[in-house]
Amino acid sequence: MCGIAGIVGSGEDKGTHVRGMLGMIRHRGPDQFGIYEDPGACLGSARLSIIDLSTGQQPICNEDGSLWIVFNGEIFNFVELRPELERRGHRFRTNSDTEALLHMYEEFGADCLERLNGQFAFAIWDARKGKLFLGRDRIGIRPLFYTEVNGALLFASEIKALLRHPRVTAQLDPAVVDQVFIYWNSLPGRTVFRGIREIPPGHYLEWSGGQSKITQYWDFAYPTEPETSFRNAGKPSDYLDEFRELLVDATRIRLRADVPVGAYLSGGLDSSVIARIIATRTTNPLTTFSIAFDDPEFDESSFQLRMSRLIGGRHEVAFVTHEEIGRVFPDVIWHTETPIMRTAPAPMFLLSKLTRDSGFKVVLSGEGADEILGGYDIFKEAAVRRFWARQPESEVRWRLLWRLYPDIATLASANPVFVTAFFGSNLLETDSPCYSHLVRWRNNARTRRFFSKDVLNAIDGDTPGSDLTSWLPRCFGGWGPLQRAQYLESKLFLSGYLLSSQGDRVGMAHSIETRLPFLDYRVVEFCGRLPSALKLQGLKDKRLLRQLGRELLPPEVWTRPKRPYRAPIHRSFFGRSRLEYVAEMLAPETLRSTGFFNAAAVGKLVERVKSGAHIGETDDMALAGILSTQLAHHHFVSRFRADRPVSETEDDLKLCGPGRATARYNARSI
Repeated sequence: MCGIAGIVGSGEDKGTHVRGMLGMIRHRGPDQFGIYEDPGACLGSARLSIIDLSTGQQPICNEDGSLWIVFNGEIFNFVELRPELERRGHRFRTNSDTEALLHMYEEFGADCLERLNGQFAFAIWDARKGKLFLGRDRIGIRPLFYTEVNGALLFASEIKALLRHPRVTAQLDPAVVDQVFIYWNSLPGRTVFRGIREIPPGHYLEWSGGQSKITQYWDFAYPTEPETSFRNAGKPSDYLDEFRELLVDATRIRLRADVPVGAYLSGGLDSSVIARIIATRTTNPLTTFSIAFDDPEFDESSFQLRMSRLIGGRHEVAFVTHEEIGRVFPDVIWHTETPIMRTAPAPMFLLSKLTRDSGFKVVLSGEGADEILGGYDIFKEAAVRRFWARQPESEVRWRLLWRLYPDIATLASANPVFVTAFFGSNLLETDSPCYSHLVRWRNNARTRRFFSKDVLNAIDGDTPGSDLTSWLPRCFGGWGPLQRAQYLESKLFLSGYLLSSQGDRVGMAHSIETRLPFLDYRVVEFCGRLPSALKLQGLKDKRLLRQLGRELLPPEVWTRPKRPYRAPIHRSFFGRSRLEYVAEMLAPETLRSTGFFNAAAVGKLVERVKSGAHIGETDDMALAGILSTQLAHHHFVSRFRADRPVSETEDDLKLCGPGRATARYNARSI
């Protein structure tokens, strides 16, 4: 794992600027720093040493020095790729996956991406052709941002590194802020900052002669499947052997490291399966890491302890309070670089600190299983609504929602009109490509009442989902209802929020690399081909995974219903401790100065919270969104200071070929 940055094209002092950019992302790679520079390009790397600790320093070049690479992530199948490359005549100077990746590109060009099994973002400069190649992994586990300034292209692992360049300034885009409030993140390729883009998952960018082109090489795919196909779907046991073999191998290759590897353990099915696979197929004791809340509404520690005792080994717990979430929230937004609608990344931020303090750099996690195996409540909710839509006047069918959401049963019995009105919204629009998500998105749109008039004018009342039509693949309409819902969730939520704000960004804040066996592309593609009924049948979710869980886990874990990971919101900001930044960010004069929110509407929400009145989930998320937008503006627009110079001495420089130099820095020099 690393942070990378670079500049190609016109402009002076590229080396100076790249050193400054690296200074902004030293948390991603505190172990070593390196720079390559020639007249056309400058590439920089801040390295977190995990594989080939002694000789894997970056940047790395090929045999004749014509290709140079900086790389963030891991290529897990590099061990298998290297012998083929050696047979083709490539000579290696290191034992790193970075060098294997470079030679793969040298041999196969852009087609090398289809042969890589990993989580990656990388840049390769072809000094002979004056061409830059930027590649990102299929799912979008590792980030990569870019912008163009005066004929030059700048790229980096984080936006703050781009903002370090004197010609790049931050300006929040109201349309994208609105996307965050509706979809929980920006649409693929967009960021909340005008002029700054993200290479979408499964894409690569080529730059040459001042021109750039983005190409897609992978996407989620599903077979064309009629709704009635569940009748001939077969049994989970028919697919179990292949699934088990794939998931075990995906886990095995993600244990490749020259440093200790631990595992995150939530106590749910997904992380428990991964931890149990590790524990039963390795000889070293497994160290697990969990989050426990002082609020029982969010705490799952009893299940975590049950699993940790079964697994054995060391178990570390981050005990998280409301006050701690509120305390670290500004730091979380500094690392996420976007507004967020939940506080859930904050406990993950604290967990990654505990992990690092415990001597670990690498952990495995169960993220991704819900998306690929149909585990989210939204998938079940959409199925119930389709069932209800066939007989919309039924007094029985909508009551299945009570089984899906037992926590609203009391509300439903007291006021069923409210429940039927909420979930019955757009009930008959079953032909809509976004049917599965329309209820949530249109409910989220209620948060627009907190926007200022200027923002409302900028978004011009766009209907949630209307901006997705041109973005969906042509084959989308041929998929079954579950597959369409899975695609939307995977493309809009998985990479943009779950793997970013709640994953890479808060993990790398403390130099922690998270590896995700369920998102091995072989596992993803296998699950994409599964009949829907092996993922979701009625209200039974993740059927194939539960079959595997039966082999590995105690019944109280593998039969346990899905419990979404959440964290408290308003109680974290308005509790026993007064948080000065909350008062400052939500003050009327600050809100008016920022210009995104209606100060009077926000003031009423704050007063309701302070009075102890009941706060619904939508308003709770609105509070998180408003506060995080204000913090993002504070961090990156109104008070951003690019004031982290990099010291450099003659001793730092090391020749890396004719006329080319690489600078190696220790952690204190930035």
